Amino acid sequence: MYEMFAKLTGFLWGTPLLLAILVTGIFFTIRTKGFQFVHFGHIVTNMFKKDSRLGAGDDKNKLTPFQAISIAVGGSVGVSNMSGVATAISTGGPGALFWLWIAALFGMIIKMAEVTLAVYYRETNEDGSYRGGPTYYMQNGLGKEKGFKGWKLFSVIFGGGIFMTWFITIQNYTISEAVGGTFNIPYIWVSLAICVCVYVIIIGGIKKIGQITQYLVPIMCCFYIICALIIIFVNIEKLPTTISMIFKGAFTTQAASGGFLGATVAQVIRLGLARSVYSNEAGWGTSPMVHATANTDHPIKQGLMGAFEVFADTIVVCSMTGFVIIITGYWNSGLSGATLTAFESVIGSAARIAIAISIFLFGLTTSTGWFTYYRVILDHALKEKDKLKKALVNILILGTPLWGLLVVVLTVYGNGTPAQVWTFADFSSVIPTFVNVITLFLLGEKFIELLKDYKARYLGIGKVDPNFKLFYEEKLKK
Repeated sequence: MYEMFAKLTGFLWGTPLLLAILVTGIFFTIRTKGFQFVHFGHIVTNMFKKDSRLGAGDDKNKLTPFQAISIAVGGSVGVSNMSGVATAISTGGPGALFWLWIAALFGMIIKMAEVTLAVYYRETNEDGSYRGGPTYYMQNGLGKEKGFKGWKLFSVIFGGGIFMTWFITIQNYTISEAVGGTFNIPYIWVSLAICVCVYVIIIGGIKKIGQITQYLVPIMCCFYIICALIIIFVNIEKLPTTISMIFKGAFTTQAASGGFLGATVAQVIRLGLARSVYSNEAGWGTSPMVHATANTDHPIKQGLMGAFEVFADTIVVCSMTGFVIIITGYWNSGLSGATLTAFESVIGSAARIAIAISIFLFGLTTSTGWFTYYRVILDHALKEKDKLKKALVNILILGTPLWGLLVVVLTVYGNGTPAQVWTFADFSSVIPTFVNVITLFLLGEKFIELLKDYKARYLGIGKVDPNFKLFYEEKLKK
């Protein structure tokens, strides 16, 4: 039974999902006239502007745009940025990194679209905070604006799929394995410590998570990037050859060498695209739920943050892993843990500590980042039932770290395996992604309208329509 389920999940995570994401990216790229390419500089500089980071005024109940993207990046940048990328290159060769970049470039505009729609269709709570995301733009966009009665089914499928990952999580085990193995500590004690850390962060709610991750996420990303750059600089004479291998391998069949089994062009493309999608989560509808809480005065401004999120996650962090294992030659070693071996070849035994720290930080921010997604879905599903929502939020807080602990217990003391958990986790992400991508197509024109207004207001392209409403709630007040 499990084997059949694993095959179904593998099939869905293969060509169907990758085609859906790629077609969506190409569609929005054409409709926006290649915005992520033409205005790439604006996307990057916007990220570092003071008003973009701080948002529209100071409100203790609202996240700043930078806090929102910190949670989102923390939720997407994880262990897969290291082990996942290494596996893709070890299986498909250096060319897989090229296709990872291609998918990320299209993923930037997808993430920009879904974040923009999440901000536009969001709702304001009684305390002044915002809530939004796919379930909100399914209700307000598909349901109320377009009269699509099937929005509830879409919302249930999406929310149910995302919430399945609350029960099925591998982050705690991955951290326990890395830290426990490095410092010779029993996995169960590491797992308990992780539970405590997660509790400390999530017990203060989404705002507290944002306040912590705005410092933690940049530190963890910079730490890993610096370690990777040391490896690259030590092997700088091999950089031209490495780049050549990446581009040549993207379009040619790669013969077997060392522990490498060889790969066809089709296999290289699939592996690169899949790793990119899994890493940056473009099209999943996850990070728009936290971006929608940001205190911004134009939906596109936060959408630009979403585009930068994909760039930082995949083009920067994933590329560091790719360059490290290719430039050191460990991509075709046939060894498991090629990333760690590559780091050790230059940094020495200290690499194990560096990788363990990176995995701990990546896993911790992923766990707390995903907590915000569960909270947003719960708020939307029970927004008219305050007492029930309050009770379930407490259960959510209590249970979030415990499911990860249970995975460790079952794996260490039972017969469960992390691979089995990942299979169920993969399935839970595929289904809501398809629903979200369909919704993006149906609401695509609203994104185009908002982008047109933004370009007129801030880029001097076109004329500003003074009657254009920047948020759905403003439109309702007419």
